Amino acid sequence: MDTLKFLTAEEKASYDNNGFIKLSGIFTDTELKTISNEYNDLFERKNADDQGGLEAAWVGERMKREAGYIDYTVKAVHNLQMHSAVFTKVITHSKLLDAVEDVMGTENILLHHTKAHIKPPENGAPYLMHQDYSYFPFKNHTMLAVFLHLDDTTPENGGLAVYPGSHKLGPLEDKGLTDKNGEQYHYVDQDKFPLSGATPVSAKKGEIIIFSYLLLHGSYLNRSNRPRRMFLIQLRAAEDEPTELCHQSPAQNLVLRGKNKYRAASMATRFNP
Repeated sequence: MDTLKFLTAEEKASYDNNGFIKLSGIFTDTELKTISNEYNDLFERKNADDQGGLEAAWVGERMKREAGYIDYTVKAVHNLQMHSAVFTKVITHSKLLDAVEDVMGTENILLHHTKAHIKPPENGAPYLMHQDYSYFPFKNHTMLAVFLHLDDTTPENGGLAVYPGSHKLGPLEDKGLTDKNGEQYHYVDQDKFPLSGATPVSAKKGEIIIFSYLLLHGSYLNRSNRPRRMFLIQLRAAEDEPTELCHQSPAQNLVLRGKNKYRAASMATRFNP
């Protein structure tokens, strides 16, 4: 890329070397207040509607061990842009897309999916070290995550942990499991890549972390008296293509910037009452 729109050359080099970068100054205080309020309102509504259907903690012996054998939990809502226009504005935010364009090296940016996690105080679930690649593999590995912090986040309240530069290892062997309901949990060899050996990435409210879906990452148990709220956006280049059709989501492949020249032309389907 000849001209960077948001990142400095040093920041771009840091991303290329480490597989992640932390940025501030994307959202204004007013924007963050609106996002935070709408986020809280969404979870209040969904908690009332779904009667416990928001549980998203991983299962298995390794998870129990990582959590110290306490009862742990994390609540999640997916596809936030389908619930409120506030989140549609987030995923189309010009400064955010400027940063993503610099990282990705293309202006043709497509949405893959969004989700939100809340780790409650004292027992917010950890996540074992994993690559997002296992959930939605792509040919050219352009997929990345944007992690928007809605609270000040440290290891004590369940913050992110990474192995810097691990994206250069490429796809690693999946050591995860499938539960009795067919739900798949993908993570790497925890003896080789333990959460305890990872690098913590603390962040202030409003800061974002952009990271490759090949980067080894996980997060800590929330033992503090503070919640950890986050909004995650997964994006990819239009020039890339999936190697497996999985993880289909509403509004997937929505063009957030540029064009999708690779999408075949289609005609509307006539509705016959």
